[in-house]
Amino acid sequence: MRCITKLNVTGCRRFSRRDGAILPKRCNMSDIVNEAVRVLNEKMGGGGFDGSAKFDIAGAGAVMIDANGARAGDDAADVTLSADVETFQSILSGDTNPTSAFMSGQLSVDGDMGTAMKLASVLA
Repeated sequence: MRCITKLNVTGCRRFSRRDGAILPKRCNMSDIVNEAVRVLNEKMGGGGFDGSAKFDIAGAGAVMIDANGARAGDDAADVTLSADVETFQSILSGDTNPTSAFMSGQLSVDGDMGTAMKLASVLA
């Protein structure tokens, strides 16, 4: 039976078979990064970002955002934002405000705070 993966900003929660059965699926870390890239590029409307930022997603990988848009990568950046998978997904879905996540310790920021603030407006 062929499986159809259902990915969304909340992660790789499940997959279903043709016969309609829903079975649990473990997240593939590259799926999380790839989905994050897709969502971030949608939020930026196909444009880029003035500066460079890296999202370091604990246990999943990193996403770079720069003038060319979002992509999987782990390059040097003006600012690095680090969070666990759940916090990052919550920020992307709009359930968590990036500034609130920072203030509560769920999101750490290393580098240029001005760039981080510009990025927060992109994510809103």
